[in-house]
Amino acid sequence: MNSRLSIAAIAAAAALAFGPGGRAATLSPLPSLAPIVKRVAPAVVNIATRGTIEEPGNDRNPLLDDPFLRRFFETPPNARPRAHEFRAAGSGVIVDAKHGYIVTNYHVIEHATQITVTLLDNRSFSAKVIGADEGSDLALLQARQPDLVAMPLGDSSHLQVGDYVLAIGNPFGLQHTVTFGIVSALGRSGINPDGYEDFIQTDASINPGNSGGALVNLRGELVGINSAILSRQGGNIGIGFAIPVNMVKNVMAQLIRYGEVKRGVLGVNIYDVTPEIAKEFGLREASGALVAGVIRGSAADRAGIQTGDIITSIDGQPMRNAGELRNAIGMLRVGATIQVGLLRDGRSLHVTATIASPAGSATADAGLINKALDGASLVDEPGGGGVRIKSIQPGSAAAQAGLRANDLIVGVGRQAVADTKALRAIAKGAHFLMLKVKRGASFLLVPIR
Repeated sequence: MNSRLSIAAIAAAAALAFGPGGRAATLSPLPSLAPIVKRVAPAVVNIATRGTIEEPGNDRNPLLDDPFLRRFFETPPNARPRAHEFRAAGSGVIVDAKHGYIVTNYHVIEHATQITVTLLDNRSFSAKVIGADEGSDLALLQARQPDLVAMPLGDSSHLQVGDYVLAIGNPFGLQHTVTFGIVSALGRSGINPDGYEDFIQTDASINPGNSGGALVNLRGELVGINSAILSRQGGNIGIGFAIPVNMVKNVMAQLIRYGEVKRGVLGVNIYDVTPEIAKEFGLREASGALVAGVIRGSAADRAGIQTGDIITSIDGQPMRNAGELRNAIGMLRVGATIQVGLLRDGRSLHVTATIASPAGSATADAGLINKALDGASLVDEPGGGGVRIKSIQPGSAAAQAGLRANDLIVGVGRQAVADTKALRAIAKGAHFLMLKVKRGASFLLVPIR
């Protein structure tokens, strides 16, 4: 039996509702989710966006978008991708009626220059962006209007696999569609390697247009923001993902206060604790994040964290793997003070760390600059001479790209790179980089994705 009411349960309900001969019985009403839907549906909105986006034509070689490579092709030096207007639609959730705050996905409002919100009662009005965070795929809109209805916020830490949930949104433009299912899994990651992920997986049908909509528990509380689906043809196959509401609360608070999320870093290179690592370290279970390296001058270095430590908790919250640690740190701002639980040589201990700016360390974790550089530890070359790769984790993305320890990055495409700040400005969020690297006395080009 799956999450839907079984045939036997439906038959039993029908038997209660109708007496012999099909006559209606005056018994208790049929079980229904309608009261919950009636209460929360006014808080779910349709979001329509318009804007302009630049992208290459269908017959355009994507390598032409790199200014360094463009000179090797017969194309004008000032050739640029084509711009075109777009219209898109998604969903959102009113979380504060007084201030008119509406939470949605970053990808719903990305590139939008005009945002229109439509309520359940068909009122439409414009909304402005208070802040957006690509890393968590969340955005906060504001539209001060009378008689708005907000959805109560739940606590996603209390969710369990098997809990019933409803997904409410606007799939394929079909406004205020409600689907029903269960929580299929918790703590899912790997959907967007560049993002901060701790997804709730559900079999409640989620389709294009549901993005930014509500995942609701049976108390009528928001427990997640629907964000993504796993699908071969773009439609629902029973695997949908929602951002936990506790992450939403954290990001929303920063967007309201600062308009953005300024993430700090702990300054460690980490691995999941696998069963093999657990056995090697004499651990009873494969849980935690193994510190494979500590960046010199970082928050971790100043706190006394050492290579070989296993981080087990942050502020008392267990860290089951490297992904959970990355998410926990990624939700903190520069200057935040945390208690880090460690295992060192079989002993438990706690240290205090103050989260630092990515640019505030003598070295930088390249994975925070671009995921294609993950596993490389970078240090600025004196005098603005480039960015030196201090070390590389075996098997990491940077190692697989062909980079080596002691390589000196001096440029990206045709742009010179003086330090990690310049590298971050060029490489942040890019899907393709052509690095100009000095290795010994030679220069070479290293393409990475």
